[in-house]
Amino acid sequence: MLSDGREPSPVVGFVAYSCKCKYLMPTRLTMQLSGNGPARNRALPVVELASDQGTEQARPWPRIAVLGAGHSGPAIARAAVEAGYQVAIAASGDPERISLIAQVLVPGAEPRWAADAVADADVVILAIPIHKFAAFDPALVAGKLVVDVMNYWPPVDGVQAMFEDRQRGSSDIVQERLAESTVVKTLNHLGYHELDEQRRPEGSPERRALGVAGDDPEAVEVVAEIIERIGFDTVRLDSLRAGRLLDAGGAVFGASLRRAEFERAVRAEAA
Repeated sequence: MLSDGREPSPVVGFVAYSCKCKYLMPTRLTMQLSGNGPARNRALPVVELASDQGTEQARPWPRIAVLGAGHSGPAIARAAVEAGYQVAIAASGDPERISLIAQVLVPGAEPRWAADAVADADVVILAIPIHKFAAFDPALVAGKLVVDVMNYWPPVDGVQAMFEDRQRGSSDIVQERLAESTVVKTLNHLGYHELDEQRRPEGSPERRALGVAGDDPEAVEVVAEIIERIGFDTVRLDSLRAGRLLDAGGAVFGASLRRAEFERAVRAEAA
């Protein structure tokens, strides 16, 4: 069964297909063809894409590593696992230290050393306390698509000199330090508890919208697809700089908005 509850079409053959998306690791995949024979050797979750020949090709779902085992990290990992993603979760030390957290709060996610989790991941979710970012090693995520879910909020985090440049958003600063990574900003502007409470199926009138901001359109698309699968609509913002309205104190921070409302807030901010 696929993550949305649909049964896969019966498979009558497998055709090798190599995904060309630069944010997905090179891998041999399969194409599912419709037919009447029994389904055998079912693949891992796939994204079905219409091709010019009218067939359906399969590309891989990105593997996700969540760095951070506080409040936000396990909530994000749990939402991703429940949507059907392969997820590893890591903290700053031995994975044995978070094995119980993973077992209880994120069943299905694998606790791993951070370096191992990142090495095998297509998408890395950075969910560490922002006051620890200055000590974070950029080499750990070099070459990776990094989702920044951190917030700079001095009343909570204390004054962090690195983030005191009010002319830039916090993710602009994260991208500057993670110069060899591609940073996308999302999931920072809702509470971790809302990841469980406000997920809704596609088409629900109660489905909340989240902003996804980044300088690389392909990276934004990859991340937006994840957000939509875990249960939220998305509004794509064309730069990290535009993502400032997602920051603490921004126009949509903490606001539960439907897509049309979110888009109006974005237009008003740009006016």
